[in-house]
Amino acid sequence: MTENDGRVAGLLLAAGGGRRLGGRPKALLEHRGRPLVEYAAGVLRDAGCTRVHVVLGAAADAVRERADLPGCVLVDNPEWEEGMGSSLRAGLESLRGTGAGAALVSLVDQPGIGPEATARLLAAHRSPATLAAASYEGKRGHPVLLGADHWAGIAATATGDQGARAYLKAHADAITLVECADVAQPYDVDTAADLARYLQ
Repeated sequence: MTENDGRVAGLLLAAGGGRRLGGRPKALLEHRGRPLVEYAAGVLRDAGCTRVHVVLGAAADAVRERADLPGCVLVDNPEWEEGMGSSLRAGLESLRGTGAGAALVSLVDQPGIGPEATARLLAAHRSPATLAAASYEGKRGHPVLLGADHWAGIAATATGDQGARAYLKAHADAITLVECADVAQPYDVDTAADLARYLQ
């Protein structure tokens, strides 16, 4: 889809333990016959991210064993139980020194967001100062594109399950919103009902 010379790295947060799913790690949920983490990493690649880092936490060894993630950099987050914020920090830290000017951050439990929406966000990249987010009928959602100029500030405020939320709220005027409601559905797979409804 979109050509990317490596300046924007894909960053997939896939560490969650699936607490509301009875402790089933989200990375290993089955989607189209394969672990969900495979599909999510493939979306980033198909959208144009040549470098993809995948943050693992719950059942990381099992994910390594079962999931086929060729060319991906697998990042362990030993503090994954603290929430998404720790995974975002670990992922951004893993990108330091890679030459990436931005991170396109996606969540493993949103299979309704595919390559087309993700490529739209990638195309919003202009410089390390860029902040962009997919929006759905005007409401900000995922994925998000975080220019490297912002990584330190995001890491300083990413706690618990907040991820980049506090930082993005404080810098709302700087965010480019990229409408994606026509090509994606931003649901999360959080419960057993979600499994039945969204995964096949």
